[in-house]
Amino acid sequence: MSHNAESTAFRSALEVIRAVEPRVADAIGAELADQRESLKLIASENYASPATLLAMGNWFSDKYAEGTVGRRFYAGCQNVDTVEALAAEHARELFGAAHAYVQPHSGIDANLVAFWAILADRVESPALKKAQKRHVNDLTEEDWFALRRELGDQRMLGMSLDAGGHLTHGFRPNISGKMFDQRSYGTDPATGLIDYDKVAEAAREFRPLILVAGYSAYPRKVNFRIMREIADSVGATFMVDMAHFAGLVAGKVFTGDFDPVPHAHIVTTTTHKSLRGPRGGMVLCGPELADQVDRGCPMVLGGPLPHVMAAKAVALAEARRPDFADYAQRIVDNAQALADGLLRRGASLVTGGTDNHLVLIDVSGYGLTGRQAEQALLDSGIVTNRNAVPQDPNGAWYTSGIRIGTPALTTRGLGAAEMDATAELMHTVLDRTTAGTGPDGAPSKAKYVLDPAVAESVGKQAADLLTPFPLYPEVTLG
Repeated sequence: MSHNAESTAFRSALEVIRAVEPRVADAIGAELADQRESLKLIASENYASPATLLAMGNWFSDKYAEGTVGRRFYAGCQNVDTVEALAAEHARELFGAAHAYVQPHSGIDANLVAFWAILADRVESPALKKAQKRHVNDLTEEDWFALRRELGDQRMLGMSLDAGGHLTHGFRPNISGKMFDQRSYGTDPATGLIDYDKVAEAAREFRPLILVAGYSAYPRKVNFRIMREIADSVGATFMVDMAHFAGLVAGKVFTGDFDPVPHAHIVTTTTHKSLRGPRGGMVLCGPELADQVDRGCPMVLGGPLPHVMAAKAVALAEARRPDFADYAQRIVDNAQALADGLLRRGASLVTGGTDNHLVLIDVSGYGLTGRQAEQALLDSGIVTNRNAVPQDPNGAWYTSGIRIGTPALTTRGLGAAEMDATAELMHTVLDRTTAGTGPDGAPSKAKYVLDPAVAESVGKQAADLLTPFPLYPEVTLG
């Protein structure tokens, strides 16, 4: 039995938890076992290091720390100041940014901080000043109406959801859709690629206050130099949400026109996904927006999470090591190998391949919806998520696509050969799955038929594929 520091730390933590609520300890252990045994292909997930995970479980969780470094509304925050300053320093150095704000709890929080900072910087409004002093969740419908009346039709232009954009880029049910008069740009129907001339045309017609770039399901690079030129041509603030590909920027896989930091007025990101840190968010900007961004708490955020900021500092320090650049390149190499393997087996891929960490499969060619494919793959030990494809006839719930990504498997050490084997397993499941019918005999978008023997066989092959690449090999709980 291993008695290294990591094993001792996690075993001891579970023993302490078990003494209070054994069911929680059991669930934690089961989660590790499940992640070790399944092919995790969810593009937005990864595996944080033991050091990052352990940095979250400590006494920083007990501290309130509203404010910023050196300017807190609570006493006794000197140690919080230390970890927040370290996290911000690592972020600035890693991304070459003038200013970093590491308090956001999530990607949507980071985007809200950015939106409100831009509005506060661009617009003088009594209703806006009132809103800045309150948590956004405390605003009533009357507050929203007053704000919109005073601000006028403040406009946002962002990538549409079905083209690969994110719901926080103006999707109507999301709060961003309530804050702004929003319009979307899509992709070319023939290629699935961004048509920059069409984006420029939409910007000239719509005249947005904010032009947003970034994606959650677009498998190609974005030229941020061109997008900035479009923003400048209509006087818009250019914002980039790099939550999905921040690790590729940090690892210098995306450089020049494809690195958003030199081109955007403001950049938001999560700190997990391809960056391989704790779940959380971050905002990068120049000095002109720094003061407004630093008002994120209490403008949008509640109390910062010092224990998560400590983990961000650890993860960002890890990302500054030379081996992270190699990791980031292998993410893209693996995604391209996986895409090639699927194409050779007849799968239909949105844009015909990938330049980044994700691949989007149109499963309608298999006669399935995304929901059917997602569940059939899960039954077979392959974890993915359903996702809309451009002009998706099945909408955002059932979808026609499956989104897959390689950050997590790359962390485990899998390479091109294993990606090809993964493509074979996925094709086997999708090819052997058929759409089911409802109680009335009508075709169902959710029910499906897959021989349990096929699911069992693929699940065993998936487990065998992972055996040479143990997850957290330094951690033994037994």
